[in-house]
Amino acid sequence: MTIESSAGMVPNSHSSVAAESGLRRVLTSAAIGQFVEWYDFVVYAYSAAIIAKLFFPNTDPTAALLATFGIYAVGFVMRPLGGFVFGSLGDRIGRRRVLSLVILLMGGATLGIGLLPTYSQIGLMAPILLVFFRLIQGLSAAGETVGSNAFVAEHAPSDRRGLFVGFTYSFANLPPIAAALLVLLLTNVLSGEDYASWGWRIPFLIGGPLALVGLYIRHKVDESPAFKATQAARKVATSPLRDAVRTQKQAMAFSFALAAFSSLGFYTLAGYFVSYLITTVGLNSNAALISNSVALFVAFVTMIVGGHLSDRFGRKKLLIAGLVLNAVTCIPAYLIAAQGSLATAIIGQSLLAFSCGLFWGPVGIALLELFPTRTRYSASAVSYNLAYTIFGGTAPLLGTWLVLQSGSKLAPAIYMCVVSIVVLLVVLRIPETYRTSLVHDEDLRHS
Repeated sequence: MTIESSAGMVPNSHSSVAAESGLRRVLTSAAIGQFVEWYDFVVYAYSAAIIAKLFFPNTDPTAALLATFGIYAVGFVMRPLGGFVFGSLGDRIGRRRVLSLVILLMGGATLGIGLLPTYSQIGLMAPILLVFFRLIQGLSAAGETVGSNAFVAEHAPSDRRGLFVGFTYSFANLPPIAAALLVLLLTNVLSGEDYASWGWRIPFLIGGPLALVGLYIRHKVDESPAFKATQAARKVATSPLRDAVRTQKQAMAFSFALAAFSSLGFYTLAGYFVSYLITTVGLNSNAALISNSVALFVAFVTMIVGGHLSDRFGRKKLLIAGLVLNAVTCIPAYLIAAQGSLATAIIGQSLLAFSCGLFWGPVGIALLELFPTRTRYSASAVSYNLAYTIFGGTAPLLGTWLVLQSGSKLAPAIYMCVVSIVVLLVVLRIPETYRTSLVHDEDLRHS
């Protein structure tokens, strides 16, 4: 037995006007929540150069930058654990309460980084505390994307799930733009001494109030109809991850593969490319930040289009198109970006952004549709965040290391090309899910 309705997956007694109003609140809360959560998480990457100088005493700039990106990767170590904790809670007590908790944790950790004393003030405790706050950020981030996407999908009409999830998920591309432009503004308005002294803290300090805004908005929306239906049928899982591992291993493997390319693409663009352009290509920081912002906006628009197209033609066709396009264009994209001008940096990164955006548009809903409601948050969060730890968290560090070891500016592009081809082979085996119900038989059938 499966259930669908114009308001989501389950029938309801609200008028169509009230249902549309509620859906708009859900979309707004998810979009703003994605923005706040990922602004807090990515602002570290855009402050990497100054953090390297202030928190590591190494006189070698490249070594200090590697250490800084190492701590960036440390934030991902907690993501599988966070996926387990928040995924299990989300499947047991509901999506809305868990999403409120994760945004509060993220805001507090970001504020903490903004208030940290530097190495010159407290010595070794400075990088230790930096690691601590990055671990909290990683724990929190693990519950955001999958939970927020599931929340939207479970409210959305069945024929617009791809569009709505693609739309709200695309807001993860805007925080890097906001962070980049804010850092650009501060580095141009302030003197180098003032920026190093206190100006670098401003983007982090903003994260605290932003999280409170997101928390307020999330308290204004209702729990998802799909979770309510499962709850009413008394089919809420007491051990959702254990159930998923026992019965949904293949779906979790598919989810891992989808997240592997998704994470590599996102953190290559949002976490690595600015430093690549500055340290490897020799582009000035202003041009690097501006070009990266343009590319991320391209990804933002392409994701919405990709999500919409997946409602018409299926998730699988769009996923394949994005992967094939990336495999073909990622090396030329790096070659163009490495020419060392603002124009070539924009063109090269935009090529990557378009192919990745075409993939990201349907991927958020595609991996959720693989699972029933009772285990959806847990199963997808754990597999998704494990992939993000392995492929996303290491993207800046591995990209920098590959260039150093090989001496080739194209080494990160070759790595991305290989990953896209491997994931493509997996996607060819994934079932098409765009016309299936999010409420599965096991979500409703009484024991």
